[in-house]
Amino acid sequence: MAENGSLKFRRVLLKLSGEGLLGKQQYGLDPDTVDRIASEIKIVHDMGAEVCMVIGGGNIFRGVKGASQGMERATADYMGMLATIMNALAVQNALERHGVQTRVQSAIPMSSVCEPYIRRRAVRHMEKGRVVIFAAGTGNPFFTTDTAAALRAVEMGCDALLKGTQVDGVYTADPKTHPDAVRYDSLTYMDVLAKDLRVMDASAISLARENDIPVIVFSLQNPGAFADVVCAKGTFTIISNGD
Repeated sequence: MAENGSLKFRRVLLKLSGEGLLGKQQYGLDPDTVDRIASEIKIVHDMGAEVCMVIGGGNIFRGVKGASQGMERATADYMGMLATIMNALAVQNALERHGVQTRVQSAIPMSSVCEPYIRRRAVRHMEKGRVVIFAAGTGNPFFTTDTAAALRAVEMGCDALLKGTQVDGVYTADPKTHPDAVRYDSLTYMDVLAKDLRVMDASAISLARENDIPVIVFSLQNPGAFADVVCAKGTFTIISNGD
């Protein structure tokens, strides 16, 4: 177990897509995948890092898809927010099975199953060593969970926003379909916007840029990758002001 002193980033927000919980399934949650991710988070928690999370809902419902089928976009997005709450509760359950105290805070009040989002309470939870999962995005339609992740990272005073994906960084093209794609070690926020790299949506990147919070893209598929990244080790792409 690493000592606290080896941490490069002491307070981090981990952003996961809903698809990251699918495993080999086409829909819903894969219990083994959720458990594996929980074990990765526990390792980082035990290192002394303060961890909060935002999880997407695309494994259950994708708002844009619903809108394209004739559903009003705002309604579809609210359904997507409810999907993120389901994912948050699943990850909370897995983390607590691993002995990690966890709180879910929802931007849409749902007091029977989780806390409402209160910034000062969330900060206090992390100071007490609890993992906090922020659900229901920003609570507003037309905003993605990427934007919610950037917003919460700013509000929590995080040292970095870590985006766990299926690949180990940002590439010049999709490495799954372009074997010759090259991974970037580092990028500036403006590079991401100018090259339209679609790491996160433009509003999320702009919010991170304005508040000087580095965005680190890495693969959660690699065991121990989360622990490596919080110590600034391993393979990843860092997006920052480039100072």
